[in-house]
Amino acid sequence: MSGTWLTTRAWLLMLPLLVVMISVIGWPLIDTVGLSFTNAKLVGTQGNFVGIDNYAKMLSGSNFQRTLITTAWFAIVSVAAEMVIGVLAALLLNQQFRGRTALRALMILPWALPTVVNATLWRLIYNPEYGALNAALTQLGLLDAYRSWLGEPGTALAALIVADCWKNFPLVALIALAALQAVPRDITAASLVDGAGAFARFRFVILPYLAGPLMVALVLRTIEAFKVFDIIWVMTRGGPANSTRTLSILVYQEAFSFQRAGSGASLALIVTLLVTLLAAGYAALVRKTAGSAA
Repeated sequence: MSGTWLTTRAWLLMLPLLVVMISVIGWPLIDTVGLSFTNAKLVGTQGNFVGIDNYAKMLSGSNFQRTLITTAWFAIVSVAAEMVIGVLAALLLNQQFRGRTALRALMILPWALPTVVNATLWRLIYNPEYGALNAALTQLGLLDAYRSWLGEPGTALAALIVADCWKNFPLVALIALAALQAVPRDITAASLVDGAGAFARFRFVILPYLAGPLMVALVLRTIEAFKVFDIIWVMTRGGPANSTRTLSILVYQEAFSFQRAGSGASLALIVTLLVTLLAAGYAALVRKTAGSAA
């Protein structure tokens, strides 16, 4: 069977999927691009062509700049914490102890919970009147009075980062745990015989096996954190005083709350471009890491 026929048959088999992708993704994307160059409202008018005015307005506006900083800060801190906690949890669960299987199963629960359920749970924990966090801190003598953790600009973003870490660190832990299973036990035993300490074993024996999988986890979590919407919308809706407003929430507010479809579309495309550049940069880094490891 010729290679040309194999290639043709492969394209024919993929044709239904391509049609669906073009219909579901391609056409709405093209329509959004066209909409971004108009001053259209969400309802009532088609809008007029305004060129790149929407893009210039969005990029130069203080709202976009502040929101970009908030989004970047949320992504950096939450992902860094998830990576550290996830690796530590994986190292713990890789040890032999009674109840390890049950603990592994329990660790998956936060990640398996729907994000809306997770956000609602943490809203109850942070509740300023009957929240478990306030009760625990006051009973321990660490807090004099109940605080509104989600109602104060100084603590709201940190509270959201904690909730996001609790939700997503199990993903990093599972990826790291799977990689730890591939570490040859004879190498670990040899390092013990040579007198290597715990940190030296992790640095020179375990970490090389974790580098590739952790890079994948880093890519996935950074992209997800950068375009986060649901957990923040449920818990704070971007408040108080827009202190927790991320780019995705700004897109929603611009397009639906303020009903400015044209500028909302331009902002959505800007966010898409930023995420694409981030993903491309990480993909290049992954290829470089894989090449050096090989």
